[in-house]
Amino acid sequence: MKLTAHPKIIISRTDNIGDVVLTLPLAAFLKKKFPDGELIFLGKKYIKPLIDCCKNIDRFVDWDTLASIPEQERAIVLKDIGAEVIIHVFPRPEIARTAYKAGIKYRIGTSHRFYNWLYCNERVDFTRKNSPLHEAQLNFKLAEPLGITDIPSLDELGKSYGLTKLPVLNEEWKKLLSKDKSNLVIHPLSRGSARNWDWKNYNRLIEILPKDKYNIFITGTEAESLPITENILRYHSSVIDLTGKLDFVELIAFIANIDGLVAASTGPLHIGAALGKKAIGLYPSIRPMHPGRWAPLGPKAKFLALDKDCVECKKGSHCSCINTIKPEQVKGLLV
Repeated sequence: MKLTAHPKIIISRTDNIGDVVLTLPLAAFLKKKFPDGELIFLGKKYIKPLIDCCKNIDRFVDWDTLASIPEQERAIVLKDIGAEVIIHVFPRPEIARTAYKAGIKYRIGTSHRFYNWLYCNERVDFTRKNSPLHEAQLNFKLAEPLGITDIPSLDELGKSYGLTKLPVLNEEWKKLLSKDKSNLVIHPLSRGSARNWDWKNYNRLIEILPKDKYNIFITGTEAESLPITENILRYHSSVIDLTGKLDFVELIAFIANIDGLVAASTGPLHIGAALGKKAIGLYPSIRPMHPGRWAPLGPKAKFLALDKDCVECKKGSHCSCINTIKPEQVKGLLV
């Protein structure tokens, strides 16, 4: 693969926050490899505030807007970007087809998607499902055609997010932060992307954390506000409710100003880890949800999970193995 001196490279990842966070180290290594190139991120519209924080990405393209126009027009828009390379990190047949019609010279995808044999001309032979590699490492398999053949260690990846252009936290939220206590966010729900720890465990954790040492916040979406109120907030008057009150920019800014965060495998957990916070992840032992694939990566990030392959918990949304994690264990990682 021979690129020009100033290549434009599109990273296509149109899934959710945590997935995108774990793709940012790839951008760092691509920027190091092609310092005079332009990195373009193709993603969902709501992801843009996160991409705007990353020093290694030069431009964002909103897939939701592109998806709303006819395919032929979409291909013209993509062609006008002038990219030489597109890396299909999150595979979608409609994006692969559009990139093909746009005439992007090098189109990289996995060889295990049938449509990539039609639309990609650089196919890498690997699968994510049964790989022992972490998700952030698996992304690097797709960089092999670009000459990045070494898989970075998890420690390297945890230092390579490039989230240096952070939004400023406004005074309304800043005044809620304590100067004398550890500011801790609990993000109890995952919108179905992970298995959740039981309410009783979160309540117990709040009870055993010393009130003179911890200033605790609860975050979540507006839709999650009612169950969080009914199951946690009504029992703990000292906990500060932020459910449905922060937009995505404000959430990023708020996490950048706290000390720690406890959550299942969610976007906020991975943002906290990427920003160097004490991010404690609670995981099932179900493949491929297990921490071997999705653990938070960062200098202070840690996780808890039962050491077994949890076959039974694959059958429904409730997970017994994640609930064997004791609140006292979580407290032990926070102190």
